[in-house]
Amino acid sequence: MPAPHGSRRISTLVAALGALIAVTACSAGGGGTDGAGAGTDGKTVRIAYQAFPSGDLIVKEKGWLEKALPGYTIKWIKFDSGATINTAFVAGSVDLAAIGSSPVARGLSEPLHIPYQVTWVLDVAGDNEALVARKGSGVKSVKDLVGRKVATPFSSTSHYSLLAALDQAGVDASKVTLLDLEPQDIAAAWARGDIDAAYVWLPTLDELKKNGTTLLSSRDLAKAGKPTLDLGVASTRFIEKRPEVIGAWRKAQARALDLIHDEPPAAAEAVGKQLGIAPGEAAAQLEQGIFLKPAEQADDKWLGRPGRVGGLAGNLRSAAEFLAGQKQIPAAPGLAELEKAVYVEGLPDAVAE
Repeated sequence: MPAPHGSRRISTLVAALGALIAVTACSAGGGGTDGAGAGTDGKTVRIAYQAFPSGDLIVKEKGWLEKALPGYTIKWIKFDSGATINTAFVAGSVDLAAIGSSPVARGLSEPLHIPYQVTWVLDVAGDNEALVARKGSGVKSVKDLVGRKVATPFSSTSHYSLLAALDQAGVDASKVTLLDLEPQDIAAAWARGDIDAAYVWLPTLDELKKNGTTLLSSRDLAKAGKPTLDLGVASTRFIEKRPEVIGAWRKAQARALDLIHDEPPAAAEAVGKQLGIAPGEAAAQLEQGIFLKPAEQADDKWLGRPGRVGGLAGNLRSAAEFLAGQKQIPAAPGLAELEKAVYVEGLPDAVAE
């Protein structure tokens, strides 16, 4: 949807969220909880995950969190995009999640103003998210997208990157037909020839590249000052009630990052099992992302540490300002507010060598 219609999209989103909250409040997943888990005893941890190559999939495949928290029931729930994860947080249906920085910036802004906090940096987007034009479409550059149909999951890091790419190229987003499609729907529309280009992430991205040309990647945009990340977030209420779960989750994620850096074949095998692809293909996909070392999480550039929140808050601020400029949200939150949304307590212990 072109940027000028952002206010209409916000109103529609709020109405949809209200309906979902009403439905969820009457369901087993939304009722009978103290905000610290889905079960009435508060011992169920509901984790939203996405099927993209990351340490999060390694943690799931290895069952490390289940082993670290034997007194809890770990419930992994698959989502296709950050927008639907935000909706689930508003409805109180999840406690932890793997989600992109752009939907987090949107979630922390009005009208959603979701009470959650960033607890981890899963990866920095590199070549694992990109804008691809379908061969035969005649699109050779970003400027050629004027008057064309371009798909991306709205409210995602890819959506943010697509808008940034258009802005960088001097293309008015209202002159492009932007289609809100989930990754699997993008693949289907691509196969039918219904779209000219798409901005999306792995593994769908690899499918498009077989009959497409990459125009630019999120690595290119990061170099141009528009970086995107995949983050771990948790509801503030859950953090307050179950800090031991956050500690165990961070340690498991740190272990996964170590595996990616120190034992790439083992990491690829675990990710491949989760994605249903061969280890070699999974290895190639992992190489396209940028993964921090565990100790870097507490660096001033990223999360920071108690008493000194890192640069991630500024990254979220920049993303929110851009979204506000594109009429995707009413206004960007202040830096101080976003710093409060970065949870650094206990981080040094979780990433200690």
